Amino acid sequence: MKVNHFVVNVNSDQPERLIAFRRDVVGLTPNPDVGPGAFMAGSSEFIALIVEGHDGVRGTNADPNRVLLNFFVDDARAEQRKLESAGVSFIRPAAEEEGFGIVATFADPDGNLCQLMQLFE
Repeated sequence: MKVNHFVVNVNSDQPERLIAFRRDVVGLTPNPDVGPGAFMAGSSEFIALIVEGHDGVRGTNADPNRVLLNFFVDDARAEQRKLESAGVSFIRPAAEEEGFGIVATFADPDGNLCQLMQLFE
């Protein structure tokens, strides 16, 4: 299999709430040409994340550890402070992971876990 792009689709019974969170709080770049919940990441020219409604999804994520959305950033601690100032609570504050970098974990409004990842240089 030759994979040209990889996209994560996050479904919700309240997609507008998650779209606003990803756009306004996390700061992802939307691509309205693809759809209201389509987001770009980094210097990529393709969609990395899509948030949509789904009639089979209700409430918050019952198993949030199953999938982690990892956001690679230049300064995890600064991004954590920015998100906290917007009301985001962190499950795990920014801490060094030996041999990797700095990781901080928070939940989105549907209970999906997200991580800020800063690689060691």
